[in-house]
Amino acid sequence: MPTTTPEVASLVPTQSFNRRNFIVTSLGAGFALAVQPVMAQTAIRTDIAGLQAGEVKVPVKDGEMVAYRAAPQGVAHAPVVLVISEIFGVHEYIKDTCRRLAKLGYCAIAPELFARQGDPRSYASIPELMANITSKTPDAHTARLAITGFCWGGRITWLYSAHNPNVKAGVAWYGRLVGTVNEFTPKHPTDLVSELKAPVLGLYGGLDTGIPLETVENMEKALEKGSPAA
Repeated sequence: MPTTTPEVASLVPTQSFNRRNFIVTSLGAGFALAVQPVMAQTAIRTDIAGLQAGEVKVPVKDGEMVAYRAAPQGVAHAPVVLVISEIFGVHEYIKDTCRRLAKLGYCAIAPELFARQGDPRSYASIPELMANITSKTPDAHTARLAITGFCWGGRITWLYSAHNPNVKAGVAWYGRLVGTVNEFTPKHPTDLVSELKAPVLGLYGGLDTGIPLETVENMEKALEKGSPAA
């Protein structure tokens, strides 16, 4: 498996971990158990013609993190887009998103950010997955760089856009804007509007009961007085 330039190294917190070993060392294939069979039945698969696509290992402080990368073949210095998964990890939909972006000329990289906590694809229920993996994953704390993420990854998109000055743009496909503060989630997007380094497009559903519309409206108001970059 090839090793890629550490474009995603700054997504990995510098704190020490009790579990230093990477539990997930390979992405495997298919969809997370918690989203089957619906996702498998409605899947779109983008071909790899003209692409360099597959698993890579990203060097980080304490080892190598597995990721999926798709990039146009023969294109040097393609702009980079970090693709951040939902709570289900880097499954087939996330990989296909990378391939679609690569078809448009981007080098798209989806890191398995849950690699130290466990394999989210192996859990059959969302509550069990959130209790055992997502809740125990610390927040993620180069000249053409963008980031996009889905649900859990949408929240990370906001956080990373406030963290990395090299980010040029972000697109958050929903994701929590507020929440409980603890050692794993010390801040939330609404806390960081003044620190955004780039504009972020937030895509939220008016009928989405999982993310109260009031929190979206409050975020919009906060952005009006937030960082000029936003």
